[in-house]
Amino acid sequence: MAGFRTLDDADVAGKRVLVRVDLNVPAKDGEVTDATRIERVAPTIAELSDKGAKVILLAHFGRPKGEPNAEYSLAPIAKATSTVLGKPVAFAPDCIGDAAASAIAAMKDGDVLLLENTRFHKGEEKNDPDFVKALAANGDLYVNDAFSAAHRAHASTEGLARVLPAYAGRTMQAELEALEKGLGKPVKPVVAIVGGAKVSTKIDLLTNLVKKVDALVIGGGMANTFLAARGTDVGKSLCEHDLAPTAKQIMIEAASAGCAIVLPSDAVVAKEFKANAANEVVAVDAVPADGMILDVGPKTVETINHWIGRAATLVWNGPLGAFEIAPFDAATVAAAKFAAAQTKAGKLVSVAGGGDTVAALNHAGVADDFTYVSTAGGAFLEWMEGKELPGVVALSR
Repeated sequence: MAGFRTLDDADVAGKRVLVRVDLNVPAKDGEVTDATRIERVAPTIAELSDKGAKVILLAHFGRPKGEPNAEYSLAPIAKATSTVLGKPVAFAPDCIGDAAASAIAAMKDGDVLLLENTRFHKGEEKNDPDFVKALAANGDLYVNDAFSAAHRAHASTEGLARVLPAYAGRTMQAELEALEKGLGKPVKPVVAIVGGAKVSTKIDLLTNLVKKVDALVIGGGMANTFLAARGTDVGKSLCEHDLAPTAKQIMIEAASAGCAIVLPSDAVVAKEFKANAANEVVAVDAVPADGMILDVGPKTVETINHWIGRAATLVWNGPLGAFEIAPFDAATVAAAKFAAAQTKAGKLVSVAGGGDTVAALNHAGVADDFTYVSTAGGAFLEWMEGKELPGVVALSR
């Protein structure tokens, strides 16, 4: 991968390799309830172990505010990581100092060790040089496999890459290669779907995308703000009326950049927000005064699928409607299935990310059919906004 050193460039046999991973997994009563993030980094850990490295895992868990806190210990995560890898994972009760040093000294080539939560030290989030130095003392090489934490300039995500030979792990490599196909050097035409509740959380994203894509499909609650800015009465729908000038400005910038803005032409409307509420499909200029837009309508889905059908590259962040409750998931599911079919047919490169987006694609049963689905929330969003990610920049050759 151009611009970054990967594991293909590293000689790891017999070396102490510090590997930054994302093990910030959901857990209850000391048991991991979703091991997806562990499964994502398992290939990097296994490859390093098979090549004879001493694999030393660095991770954060929760927000312990720079102090040791048993509630945020990574000890239970070591057990879950061992289960996923199918081999023992040792645990050290600190990530620096004697506790870490003695656990590392006991390692044989191929062993895997998880160090305690890096955020038990204030120096982690401050990227403190002394803390970086203390971490670096434990390793000969550094591998970053935590794209989801790459937007933070912390000691274990950015600082270590400045003081040790640094490489991208396989998950980080796959993420960066997928993102390059998505917006870095995409095959055109490029279509972006952006949904979600509020324009206010995605102003930077929309402003960046209109300069980079051929068409921008806007769905979810945020589409109501754009419709209102255009003079459409959206009834009782979720709408940020105060952001109408911002929406207008984004539409002006899109027009000057040659980017088509695709807004709903029809909508699924209900008088209450609950599962299986009585609903009707109406044109967007015929929303009842007491009605709420909870999904885009079938004509809009046809238009969206038309744009997906024309696209060579699709980037998706955010659902088209209130997909969590039926029947207001219909548009998101229909568009997701069409994009998945285009991808499977080899006609489309599809890159999606963001928590709600991953949940929506899983709900539609098509997450595995997209070219790449990023589980990195904040980092994925900042990348889509065109921002440099400190943890990625630090890996540059």
